[in-house]
Amino acid sequence: MNKVRESIEQAVADIEDGAVIAIGGFFAVGVPRLLLRAIIEKGVGDLTLCCGAGPLLGATEELNGLVEKGQIRKIIDSYPLFRSASKGVQHPFEQQVRNGTIVLEVYSMGTLAEKYRAAGAGIPAFFTPVGSGSMVEESVLTNVEEDRHPRETRFFNGEKCILEYALKPDFALIHAHTGDEEGNLRYRKTARNFNHVMAMAAKTTIAEVENLVGPGAIESDSMHTPGIFVQRVVKVPRIAFDITNL
Repeated sequence: MNKVRESIEQAVADIEDGAVIAIGGFFAVGVPRLLLRAIIEKGVGDLTLCCGAGPLLGATEELNGLVEKGQIRKIIDSYPLFRSASKGVQHPFEQQVRNGTIVLEVYSMGTLAEKYRAAGAGIPAFFTPVGSGSMVEESVLTNVEEDRHPRETRFFNGEKCILEYALKPDFALIHAHTGDEEGNLRYRKTARNFNHVMAMAAKTTIAEVENLVGPGAIESDSMHTPGIFVQRVVKVPRIAFDITNL
């Protein structure tokens, strides 16, 4: 099945207000920048953006566009705020988090990855010892006070574990170095990050690829995400970006 879309606008055409969207990328590496720009241009709002490790901090131009147009309702991430507190407090994104305009939830990186993996495997929830005995057990880490409530816990082999729920986005936007017409993908080095588990979890995965090849060009042993988890592919150019503002 040929999953290639002729344009990036066509690839995101059915993303609507209120969508829950997973955004791949590890800070500046492997961020689907052109798909994010298409979302900004489309103007959809009330979005929940589910990340892995700071892709929006690594794509400051795209983050600024989303914030300026008021498109973000909620962010779920493991590293959502700028490293510099003085810089962060001056940035419109962090200002909106602080005043509650944007809802923020924070999870450890491994727990967040497992929330996606569980969704992709059809597991609705799981117990993990991560965060037991800390503020993570006391409540979800969020800027919304009414959402702070004690977490459900159970003991397994004498170890207390916290209940976490699977995270199943409506869409996953990911960037791949190479993809074929059937949606099979290969990433480059750390650009792989959360892409595979996000693609598994999402109802619809849209991949922007730098190099589009024919079926069979990606050897099965070097394939990182099989096409069964990818619904759309769009060819994009390799772009340069500024990392001085990270």
